[in-house]
Amino acid sequence: MSKQTPIPREKVDSIIFRSGIDDVGRARIRELNKLVNDIQDASGVKFIRMEMGVPGLEPVSVAVEAEINALKRGVASKYADIEGIPELKKEISRFCKLFLDIDVSPKSCLATVGSMQGSMAAFMVANRNDRAKEGTLFIDPGFPVHKQQCKVLGHDFRSFDVYNWRGKKLKEKIESYLQTGKVSSILYSNPNNPSWICFTEEELEIIGELATKYDATVIEDLAYVGMDFRKNISVPGKPPFQPTVARYTKNYIILISCSKTFSYAGQRIAMMVISDDLFNRKYPDLLRYYASDMFGYAMIFGAIYCLSAGAGHSAQFGIAAILGAANDGKFNIQDEVREYGERAKIMKQLFTKYGFYIVYDRDIDVPIADGFYFTIGYPGFTGPELIKELLYYGIGAISLDVTGSERKDGLRACVSQVSRDQFPVLEDRLKLFREHHQ
Repeated sequence: MSKQTPIPREKVDSIIFRSGIDDVGRARIRELNKLVNDIQDASGVKFIRMEMGVPGLEPVSVAVEAEINALKRGVASKYADIEGIPELKKEISRFCKLFLDIDVSPKSCLATVGSMQGSMAAFMVANRNDRAKEGTLFIDPGFPVHKQQCKVLGHDFRSFDVYNWRGKKLKEKIESYLQTGKVSSILYSNPNNPSWICFTEEELEIIGELATKYDATVIEDLAYVGMDFRKNISVPGKPPFQPTVARYTKNYIILISCSKTFSYAGQRIAMMVISDDLFNRKYPDLLRYYASDMFGYAMIFGAIYCLSAGAGHSAQFGIAAILGAANDGKFNIQDEVREYGERAKIMKQLFTKYGFYIVYDRDIDVPIADGFYFTIGYPGFTGPELIKELLYYGIGAISLDVTGSERKDGLRACVSQVSRDQFPVLEDRLKLFREHHQ
């Protein structure tokens, strides 16, 4: 007799079959999200939703008010400048100085339609500035859609799981790829999605120095800027600052999402920061695709213009207001999102209480921080097997398989959509899962 699960197995299996997904354990994030929606709707059982990295907090009010006021002024009828409105560009530049401790002019600070557009545009220019090079080195695990973007563009890419190459060992590993002469860009996220490891200054210095030595462009994804809660970076102009490779090389593009730290995901707005040196640098090979060989010009009037002709007008006023308040010390960028770290701490305790383990459990020589994501495994299961099994218990997550991880036993769990009032339900389901799998 089969053990009774919160959602009957036959119902889940039937919905999986109708979805057309060949291997649910290796489904992409949006595919899994739709599958969970379908199972939840058909069963009436509310899921513990950990599969998508979307905000779980209200948007910052200062941004909402500024955007409403901009709409009332009639900006919806006007195109914004392709590179971003002057007010936003000025505040991005100030933010970089006050929170990252780097100097970059407003000219080199751009608005994008989310960081997804930012990375697409970055690939379109950084991977086309030297005809002898082929594409991107991904320091994994990472956000799987970045590789999909490279595939869509026809770019080659290489990747490795960084977990066993931390500290000084990182130099040897990265250099082994750069020595081929085929790598045009290097991409990573910091804090890391999905493992939540955070690069040290030593590691960022290694990446920066190698990028300079081999003339590669670093694309630094700061989607979770300020969300390593072990450090208080919230005081403008005072250390500690957000760690960044920009202090160690001039070959950088920084992508700063507004979705997580500012809970502004729905407006699809983000920031791209290019070093002034890179912005003004000329690459003759860019003329194969763009009207100018200047990197920054090609980025704005080649890539971003083609993709969207700029970002939403009113949303830019919202983000300019947030940054302005943070830069002036009137808004603490860490206070509201600190809730994610507190949820992660509780949820990790619940999972480990009932037999699960943390897959990426160390940040070199210290325990992994509590933040937006954590990773879990269960003895006897591969990641894809565990994904499917948890669906019967009303729990959604994604497999580390799709992130470039070498760990085949784990899942990524996002805390943002799990409210505190769901913790008792989560505990009940984890307890039942252990009873069924001892």
